[in-house]
Amino acid sequence: MSGQNGKRILVVDDDVNIRSSLQLLLKKAGYNVVSARDGEEAIRMWRTQPADLVITDLYMPEMNGLEFVKAVRAQDRLRDLPLMMVTTETEMDQMAAALEAGANEYLMKPFDKKSVTEKLQLLEVLS
Repeated sequence: MSGQNGKRILVVDDDVNIRSSLQLLLKKAGYNVVSARDGEEAIRMWRTQPADLVITDLYMPEMNGLEFVKAVRAQDRLRDLPLMMVTTETEMDQMAAALEAGANEYLMKPFDKKSVTEKLQLLEVLS
């Protein structure tokens, strides 16, 4: 792992602008960042580029965020991996579904540097 704090973050989002924004913000904060367009690509990438934390979008093609989180949690070695769900969704049932699927935190879009940083600090306690 590299980055001044030694943490690698996997960003999973089908929106290239969101991925780029998160990558830039996280790299400036000293993280090593890798990204994927959807859950399937993220799972394939995991074999060669494992991460310490995952930030994933809820709505994506192929494998959405809930399916991705469930797939991650189904693997014994990834059960405790800190995961944050990011979405524009404001419905309480969707937030509850994300947490029930295994997400540790939930971040609403649009987000800013402060909100992402605060949530990451909470997740780092878990890692």
